[in-house]
Amino acid sequence: MPAADMSDLNDVSDGSGLWSAPTTLRALIGAQLRRLREAQGVSREEAAFLIRGSNSKISRMEAGRTGFKARDVADLLTLYGVTDDGARASLLALVEQANAPSWWQEYREAIPDWFEPFLGLEQDACLIRAYEVQLVPGLLQTEDYARAVITQGAKNAGSYSVEQRVALRMRRRRVLTRDDPARLWVVLDEAALHRRVAGEEIMRAQWEHLAKMSELPHVTLQVLPFTSSDCAGGLGPVTILRFPQQQLPDVVYIEQLTTAQYLTKSADVLPYHALMDELGLAALPPEQTAGLLRELAATKTG
Repeated sequence: MPAADMSDLNDVSDGSGLWSAPTTLRALIGAQLRRLREAQGVSREEAAFLIRGSNSKISRMEAGRTGFKARDVADLLTLYGVTDDGARASLLALVEQANAPSWWQEYREAIPDWFEPFLGLEQDACLIRAYEVQLVPGLLQTEDYARAVITQGAKNAGSYSVEQRVALRMRRRRVLTRDDPARLWVVLDEAALHRRVAGEEIMRAQWEHLAKMSELPHVTLQVLPFTSSDCAGGLGPVTILRFPQQQLPDVVYIEQLTTAQYLTKSADVLPYHALMDELGLAALPPEQTAGLLRELAATKTG
């Protein structure tokens, strides 16, 4: 049996501890295990037998949809011909990191199960593209604006701590202020700017915050004006996440009232990329958007 090709392992482990999200870590580990298995001509059945599991367990592991036991991964690496101590230690260290609690666990009671995977994906994305229709995107909300939105939502979303959700939303914003910030490109329907979710001062502060954020080199903000004929065919809020590792596909996130969709197949993702490109062309350029925001902030809301 030929020696295992570990060239991709460096791509998986080059974060040097920067990874924050088990969601993406599991996907990377699973993708690497699949490549190693296929390179050695080992079937899923053979791999499952070795770790005393099932074919479906191997499938879930390789898709990153389940946690990993260090013993199972060590046994699989041996089966796949990975004998180099350094290479084994590198992947096993990622396994340990993927199993560690995430920073958002302290807000766990305020996080719906369907939203938790998004937190992991968002934290490790290198590019976040979003289209918003009704509200300012969470990553660009001020604390007071977020509190107003979340308080209104709490009336119909059951009992949860408003302040916990506000704190979580503010913590998420660090993805834009860390040493290696994600790039954010938002197309915001003009209606979202005029939707009065709060009083005059809170709205003005939100507009000022948007104008300030639009000046950051890694943030692109465009407003789709009322005068535009492109209404995105009734499309609701959508987010596309891209990751620095080529092993991970782009993810389209579509949030609904009590659940969310995560699309990863190219046939599903590409139409959203095309639509986002069209919206970017139809929206005001970033410079005009910043001017509109400053104008709003300088005008009394009445």
